[in-house]
Amino acid sequence: MRPFLVDTLATVVFFTVVAAFTELVVAGLEPVQVLIARALTIPVMVATGRPYGAWRDRVLRRLRPRGRAGRAAADTLAFLSFQVPVYVAVLALAGAEAREIAVAVGAALGFMLASARPFGLFLEAMRRRFGVAPPATLSGGGV
Repeated sequence: MRPFLVDTLATVVFFTVVAAFTELVVAGLEPVQVLIARALTIPVMVATGRPYGAWRDRVLRRLRPRGRAGRAAADTLAFLSFQVPVYVAVLALAGAEAREIAVAVGAALGFMLASARPFGLFLEAMRRRFGVAPPATLSGGGV
């Protein structure tokens, strides 16, 4: 239960802060719009927080990355291979057509690429803070 809580908390905190900043400062949304948008994404983050954490662990265990560049690449691969299908599913459920999905995913890739490693580091820090140890094969990777 603890891994579920920590991974979910890390997901909600990280992406609420990052997305709220982006929506407010970059996109120019009004504060109320940001609050509504963030509230609407919480169920998705709760549903995917722990599954992503477990997926990331599995990818890192399998790849056994070495050094900073290797860990960054593995985090990016884990993030994209999990989040892109989730995003596609959300867009499809929202009624988007294939072309619209392709454009939206293409536009989101920059954000995903930029946030993959920082989120991986944040997730690791939250796990350490709350005593959720990564699988033994993942320890010692550093930043």
